[in-house]
Amino acid sequence: MEEQPAEGSVPLQRWKTKLIDILSADPDYLLQHAHSCGLLTMRKYNSVKAMNDPSEKVCEVLDCVIQKGEASSREMLNVLRKKDMLKTFPKLRILRNLRQNPRGPKRSKTRNEECEENVPNKKPKREELVTDRQLMLLAKGVDHSWRQLGILALGLSNVLLDQVEEDNRHHVDRVFAMLRSWRMREGRRATAAHLHHVLSQGDISLLPESLDVLL
Repeated sequence: MEEQPAEGSVPLQRWKTKLIDILSADPDYLLQHAHSCGLLTMRKYNSVKAMNDPSEKVCEVLDCVIQKGEASSREMLNVLRKKDMLKTFPKLRILRNLRQNPRGPKRSKTRNEECEENVPNKKPKREELVTDRQLMLLAKGVDHSWRQLGILALGLSNVLLDQVEEDNRHHVDRVFAMLRSWRMREGRRATAAHLHHVLSQGDISLLPESLDVLL
């Protein structure tokens, strides 16, 4: 039996290749639904509609939604599960597995993991992910060279930053959205300590005291 991806922090990204293959049969139908649900701006809708290649259309829609964050990704999955979508794309019924097995197939424990469970009072070491509050406070300390910060320090793409700039009118909101995009991409590695390390490297124009919120 073909192994199905599990729904996690970036559900659409895990299903992206399979969804492109399925939805390329009628990309404009997907485009209409994504726009009607507010997942695409009018500008993005028009740019995607002007494309000729069906696979590129679907890929662009999915990438745009993924870049918006986990909430948008899950909203798109809900759209793809609707009856009219399933009628147009019958193969989308594979998405039912996400509800039945949201965490994916159970993995067998290793011998070391079994031994660790038997050690009394042993608490797992876990660093907490950087919070929205920390990201917002950090965003207030970033000047108008935020795009340089996103590209050089965070490794984000120009396409993503263009979308962030289009979707947010105010400077702080743009920086905050950019930092949240980095957190989504990093997943479990998106801790405050890791972000502090990333932003402390190189010649990034960021005052050291503005990073104190991450300590």
